[in-house]
Amino acid sequence: VSDLSDFSRGHWLRELLCRGEEPSHVQSSPDGQHLLLLHKSRPPTLPRLVAFQRHSIAGADLERTWQPPQPALVGLLFLHSSVVLGSWVLAVVWEHGRTEVWHFVVAVGWQLLQTLELCQGARARVVSVCSQGASLVWCEERPPLGAHSDMSKCAFRFCVCARALEVGEQGVRLGTVRIVLHNSPEYQVLASPQHIFLVPTAAAGFATTSKFLLIWHPEKAKFTITAPSAGFIHSKVLRSSSESDFRKLLLGSVGLLSGFAPLDIHTSAVSSSGGLLLVSTKGSVSVVEPDGTQRHIFDLEGGPLARGSPVRLKTFGSVLACVLAGVLYLVDQNSGRLIEKEVLSMKEVHFLESQGEEDSMQLLTQTGIYSFSFSKPEDSSRPEPCLVEMVFEEACRYYQRRSLSSSKLTVEKLKKGGTFQAPVVLAAILQHSLHQKQQPAQGLQDTYAKLLSTLSLELQSYVSLELLKTCVVCAPESEVESYCKELVEQEISRILQSDMDKDNLAYLNSVFASFPKAAWKATRSCLQLQQNGDGVLVARATPEVWKKVLCQPQLEEVGQNGLVPLFELICASFLRFKPKWLPSFVELTQQYVSNSWSYSSKEGPEGRVPLYKRALGVLARKNKHGEADDEMELELLLCSKRPKAVLQALHLLICLKQWQRVVEVAEKFSKLSPLLNKEIFTTLLAELAQHRELDPYLDRLWPLCPAELTASDILTMVLQHLPHSQEDPVPFSNEGNQLTVGLLKPLLQRVVQCPSVQEEMYSDALQSTTFPPPTPPREH
Repeated sequence: VSDLSDFSRGHWLRELLCRGEEPSHVQSSPDGQHLLLLHKSRPPTLPRLVAFQRHSIAGADLERTWQPPQPALVGLLFLHSSVVLGSWVLAVVWEHGRTEVWHFVVAVGWQLLQTLELCQGARARVVSVCSQGASLVWCEERPPLGAHSDMSKCAFRFCVCARALEVGEQGVRLGTVRIVLHNSPEYQVLASPQHIFLVPTAAAGFATTSKFLLIWHPEKAKFTITAPSAGFIHSKVLRSSSESDFRKLLLGSVGLLSGFAPLDIHTSAVSSSGGLLLVSTKGSVSVVEPDGTQRHIFDLEGGPLARGSPVRLKTFGSVLACVLAGVLYLVDQNSGRLIEKEVLSMKEVHFLESQGEEDSMQLLTQTGIYSFSFSKPEDSSRPEPCLVEMVFEEACRYYQRRSLSSSKLTVEKLKKGGTFQAPVVLAAILQHSLHQKQQPAQGLQDTYAKLLSTLSLELQSYVSLELLKTCVVCAPESEVESYCKELVEQEISRILQSDMDKDNLAYLNSVFASFPKAAWKATRSCLQLQQNGDGVLVARATPEVWKKVLCQPQLEEVGQNGLVPLFELICASFLRFKPKWLPSFVELTQQYVSNSWSYSSKEGPEGRVPLYKRALGVLARKNKHGEADDEMELELLLCSKRPKAVLQALHLLICLKQWQRVVEVAEKFSKLSPLLNKEIFTTLLAELAQHRELDPYLDRLWPLCPAELTASDILTMVLQHLPHSQEDPVPFSNEGNQLTVGLLKPLLQRVVQCPSVQEEMYSDALQSTTFPPPTPPREH
């Protein structure tokens, strides 16, 4: 496209590019007519910023140099100008906050419009800056006031700020400073059209802050905390300036975040679609969406990346271009499929802006500017190539998990090698079945044909699911809800028929969080939950589905990445949409457990945490707790029918002073076991000794007395629980709340009249006619 001779001072531009040190930053203007090189050279050469104009436009040049310890240049930002339609200005931001606004005029050259002070404090130091619309967003360091303060103890000395910069006919005007986040660690700020990504830097030097990203949503005044690899996402709306403190923002999440692994970030950039592109030191390329979710795109070849090796990233429509060590990769962002791979003749290249072209890109090299054309990825509505690739990728993960070898299995090895035939066969079947609608069917082997007939229903389900996803994307807002309901039901049904591994559980968590109502209806459908004619909840789910519901992953898989088990997700849906059904659901689940596993078996879910406790944990996580929640807690405790839970419910009812229900629970659950009967009776006898609230129910309490209790046992318990009086006891008290012998008389008479257990045991021996028994005859 250009050998650089059409640029002003083109020979010098070529000389700068051909030097041993590559420019640290290359940026072209929005109209593509200007090229800016930021060259951070080593001594004795001074670091410099140089602007070159295309087509040899005459006029004053822009060139700035500085010498450490002078403040360095930290940002070059092109901002829209309202003076002329389509015009722009260049903001040059220096480390101490001074901002120079430059404008290029034809035949005149570069003109300095105004010099502004971006920061309010004289000691502030800008470490990163970006622009979004007409606003500047930057991260600045605010050193402590003490001259001898220990900087290691002031890790949270940074502040993220925003400020409007308007260019009009009257000049350049700065708006008021808005504090986005204060008392924070050092962040690199990157702007997308609607969001600001805050990426921790290696210089932050604080362990916990390097484990998550922050995403600021300016329009909603909301921050999203995300640890993408761990599946942790938490959003918080800042309603006042006092909530913009970094430590207050993390309050409630520090415990979870401390258990995560640090972020592995080698290079970061913002894509044209608004996502954050991340390259790990292992060469894995992924994108973090503005909602905090992460999606893997592609793995670069060549193994681990050295810290100093540059990786260039840029997106052109749906194509991701990546240059590493002289190799250009073109990848479809949507499917992760490698479109093209080209080995370049030189290792260092820089991407330039391509004016309105999504199927070509411009590359700046030492010898000139080159245009590279590529074929656009196939329409995503045709899932054939992507689906076949997914088969081999899934097979790689499956075989790698079960392999004893340390060597990495790749898609290429699977396609070439003859060891694993299953993915090859499945890929052939898929290509045949999905292509036959568009072209004549090609003959399959007999074995393949049999497998195709077996998989035909599954293939139909997959195709319908893909069509439904396409409808969701293309449908108007009024129809999205109905499509989402059907899509969620199919997805939940599919996952309940597959292995409940960590990835599927993370997917279910996102589905329940994004579509709570649709997920609730889908759960009811999959479990076949409904009320019978008597109003009792029944479920007709298969044993396999119940096993998936009760699956509780290991703590290291759940507790450290914020994932919620499926049983807890369903309980939360019950609490939100049908709270009255929750105790019945827990009871149904317990019935399945008792039929499938032995009591307290280590293999079953009850061997870890009882189901009623898991349901109570969901109830405890509610933001507001009211009377209905107390009632729900009682129902969950009682539906378990476990002795400890029943006694806990009994104590809760006593605290609530619901004496009628106390007696009803005692009568109902005393029949379960003699030991529980004794515990219930002694609890109520202790209450009877302290107050007179249970006096109206004495006729119903006395029949609950266990047979093994004697009169002395009863009197001992009563004396132990009598309320302590500070006055000397008197024979006849005027207070009406003391227990009298008259109240206990029916119980004592009942105990004395009923034979004790010991008497029944020895009654046969005591009633014998001969004592001692006769001596047996001797044998001579």
